[in-house]
Amino acid sequence: MGAAELVVDLRDRRIETLADFWDSIAGPLGLPDWFGRNLDAWWDTIENGGISATVDDADPLIVRVSPSGLFAPGNSDGTRLIRVFQDSTRATLIS
Repeated sequence: MGAAELVVDLRDRRIETLADFWDSIAGPLGLPDWFGRNLDAWWDTIENGGISATVDDADPLIVRVSPSGLFAPGNSDGTRLIRVFQDSTRATLIS
């Protein structure tokens, strides 16, 4: 069976910090308790695989967010996270 698109819609969640983002995606993406909760760990999860079978089986992974809080223009943590998504070949962020 081939990989299938996976959409995680977080638009109804208040996401102000990276911690809020990790909390919001952990369940839907089956991230293990030992997931690093940092951008390097996120890159390994979406690009290298082997962290979450849910993410590994997704092609592509699409995460939808509201353009506020962490994803508001000028938020430096949000900008760094957006860049990780932009560099990814398997995951997309839509705000």
